[in-house]
Amino acid sequence: MNRLHPRIRIIWSAQAAISAVVVALLVLAVDRFAFDLPAWVPPAVFVVFLVGGVGLALARYRVWRYEVREDALYLERGVFTRVQTVVPFVRIQHVDSSRGPLERIAGLASTVVYTAGSRGADVTVPGLTPAGADDLRERLKRLAIRAEGEDAV
Repeated sequence: MNRLHPRIRIIWSAQAAISAVVVALLVLAVDRFAFDLPAWVPPAVFVVFLVGGVGLALARYRVWRYEVREDALYLERGVFTRVQTVVPFVRIQHVDSSRGPLERIAGLASTVVYTAGSRGADVTVPGLTPAGADDLRERLKRLAIRAEGEDAV
């Protein structure tokens, strides 16, 4: 099974820090307009959310795995609830590589696999190098075409 690039921990930790700031600002706003909380509450909320979010990001990295096998893409992830996903190549509609702002800063990319099925039937493999995301995209595309025919992807 393949692991994600270690820099994904930075992205997930940065997202946790942003969330911690937003929650702390909301607590500060509620304190100013509705309650008279002690001055230490907003910073404490920030620290709790930051530590919890960064801990969750590190745990997420430890359990995230993917593998391209001969018949399907296999994914394992989840900290509290383990999720194992199998994406058969015959179900793949198309495959994209993407790089969001934080991913570009960290030098990472994601591969998004869109499948036939209901809404939200797509899976994302985050934390890849840009070349790795492109390679995975091309490999999945070739395997999907071979599994279904020329119009699969």
